[in-house]
Amino acid sequence: MTDRITIKNTEHGVVRVFDVDLTPEEIKPFNRRNGIWPLQQALGADTLDPDHIELFPVEDLDELGLARYLEEGHGIDADEIAEMRQRLDGLSGHVLIVKSRAFGGTAQTLEPRAPLRLIASFNEDRAPVSFDPLPSEGARGTTGGKPPPSPAAMSGRVASIALLVLFLLVAVVVWVAS
Repeated sequence: MTDRITIKNTEHGVVRVFDVDLTPEEIKPFNRRNGIWPLQQALGADTLDPDHIELFPVEDLDELGLARYLEEGHGIDADEIAEMRQRLDGLSGHVLIVKSRAFGGTAQTLEPRAPLRLIASFNEDRAPVSFDPLPSEGARGTTGGKPPPSPAAMSGRVASIALLVLFLLVAVVVWVAS
């Protein structure tokens, strides 16, 4: 039995790699439509979104290897993978990759059991948030709202209303005179 894994409701950017001890014939009947075998129960998860998990044979990666796939496909820093590289690339059979998003922001404790065995957990490499000044002076001092109308626009509106009132007044005089 593998140790417990605590998932916080604020967790994001964690990628977990599991070895799956099933033969291809045992895995073949399972897919996204029918639930990818009882994966949720094997992980001991309360919530699990299949859109954020991958189950595949390691051999499908050919020469790329699992370590490089995690670097390039999941944004894991090469330094973080360095000490696990040989073990990851030595895996055979099927692997399961579970991203934090698979737990839907639900705090839970996983208790993985056979046929799953946790190999490693990695953090996606994310660039830090930067609040650099805007490059264009044209964007400074504006909030994105509409500017107030110009004096010429206001004069045009007043003239239009005055003409409308005069038209109505003439129409009333013509109607009364007829």
